[in-house]
Amino acid sequence: MAKNVKKEIKKHKEFSYMQRDFDSFRGELVRHAKQHYGDKIVDFSDASIAGLFADMAAYIGDSLSFYLDHQYNELFLETAVESVNLERLIKNSGVKVRGPAPATVEVDISLRVKAKLSDGTYLPDKVYCPIVKNGTVFNSNAGVSFTLLDDVDFGEKNSNDDFIASFNIGNTDSSGAIVDFILTRKGICSSAEVISETFTFGTTSVPFRTIKLGKLNVSEIISVKDSSLNEYYEVESLTQDVVFKRFANARRDSDEVPYRLELIPAPRRYITSRDAASGKTSLRFGSGDEEKFDEDIIPDPSLYAMTLYGDRKTFSKVSIDPNSFLGTNTLGISPRNTTLTITYRHGGGLSHNISAGDITSVKTLKTNFGSGVPSSNITETRASVTAINLLPAGGGEDEPSLEELRSAAILAKTSQSRVVTREDLLSRIYNMPTNFGRVFRVAVRDNPNNPLAAQLHIISRNTSKNLILSPDTLKENIATYLSHFRLISDSMDILDASIINFGLKYEVTIEQNVNSDIVIQSINSTLIDYLKIENFQIDQPIIVGEIENLILNTLGVVGIISIEMFNRVGTVDERVYSSESYSLKRNLDRGFIFPPRGGIFEVKFPNDDIIGRIG
Repeated sequence: MAKNVKKEIKKHKEFSYMQRDFDSFRGELVRHAKQHYGDKIVDFSDASIAGLFADMAAYIGDSLSFYLDHQYNELFLETAVESVNLERLIKNSGVKVRGPAPATVEVDISLRVKAKLSDGTYLPDKVYCPIVKNGTVFNSNAGVSFTLLDDVDFGEKNSNDDFIASFNIGNTDSSGAIVDFILTRKGICSSAEVISETFTFGTTSVPFRTIKLGKLNVSEIISVKDSSLNEYYEVESLTQDVVFKRFANARRDSDEVPYRLELIPAPRRYITSRDAASGKTSLRFGSGDEEKFDEDIIPDPSLYAMTLYGDRKTFSKVSIDPNSFLGTNTLGISPRNTTLTITYRHGGGLSHNISAGDITSVKTLKTNFGSGVPSSNITETRASVTAINLLPAGGGEDEPSLEELRSAAILAKTSQSRVVTREDLLSRIYNMPTNFGRVFRVAVRDNPNNPLAAQLHIISRNTSKNLILSPDTLKENIATYLSHFRLISDSMDILDASIINFGLKYEVTIEQNVNSDIVIQSINSTLIDYLKIENFQIDQPIIVGEIENLILNTLGVVGIISIEMFNRVGTVDERVYSSESYSLKRNLDRGFIFPPRGGIFEVKFPNDDIIGRIG
């Protein structure tokens, strides 16, 4: 066993504190014996009795030295090789040991809804439009089931009173009147299975009560509620007493922000941990007892303070029970005399990444209809529900190895759970839960009016992937989210980024016997790919030299006669642009065109705004 451990530890850069092995120990023993007992012992060869004793002592010294070095190496994340120690060090670094990741996929859900004649136009009747509830399960040909994560409301409309769901004509009667429509909406599904477990606790208060879930590879705890409907919240550590929670956005000033983000207290909370060996997840609760007040539990520190010299002639014997400090609610409340219902998702892996079109049927359908819809119509609509994934599922991943977790834990040592640097700030915004709003681009600048403040310029995109101003709800969510991580002295202003729409005209000379239309088409295609919005950031300039190189490197181009970039504002040929007016020519500086402070460039309609000609 020692040889196997020694072979494994040499895979890493280990520390040798004694710098001794068998040969060095034997050499020291032989030199010592010759120096002090040379007149009595002469033969130290392998076949002699003296050599035998030297070998035995050297072997013991080598083994003790190796295990001493091994124990010290097991204290460090970089050199630990035993799985139990490595898992402990990884957890101590703040990295969670996770299991296989489930796949996610976008599913097109379709169903039939009765038509209604309104102002001479047939439209789907909103009264008959159901809500397909989260928890609906779809089957795939690969044998993997996918569960709907959020409700899909087919009767939902936007601010223009148009259905968000796309719809096509279904059936018509003999007179040509439309009988029903086929409505389609997208929903996000996960391959993780949903299950609920219950745990019953007695009247005895147990600090830091720990329970273990029955299923393997838990990916997410959905909810933890007791028999009194009190909710327990997952936190990063038991010292965290507030959590973020989403609420339906009643204002709905943008389809991009369906939920509002609020910071709420969490007296009932828990942390999760996963055992890599068993694959099971445990929940650990706080130490507090909700039936007692903190004032009755916390001892008065003055009663146990050391008396100053000369204050008294004698000192009383002080005995403090550390358990007296565990009954407070500082680390959360431990459940007692109740039954917990824990709902969670489990399962995942690379095999869950199914291909496009694999989801073909509905396994479990959960719907919600209005109270006035007849049961016959409900049955008919439910029977018409179909689903298909037009894109392959992604995100499924097998359980990470301990070596992969070791690398992640080493990197996590330098990370911070608060916003200090600009990189911390950008990372927090981009990783904000997507249900609270999506930010396409964000930039951080110093506030010119306040040296202790920063300005955040943000921008969002619509379903056509064009830039739009972010709604106010999204800005409020960002402010609420960042308030939990920023330093108390920091101040941040969240502003809209300026959208500068522009176009490009160029004139080139080409080689003889070359098709001019093909050359122009090739140049336009290259420029469209280069100028797409995914390649731009806020405050990023346009580099004229790179555009010139792209044109000159196109096959058949001999030279450039002229390049002109111009601003698009307002409505041009029924195309709606940003209202920001900006002179690109005036802001050209040594081959760079800089946007205004907090601005971003966009070629909104590249097929119309990139114009080329042959000179």
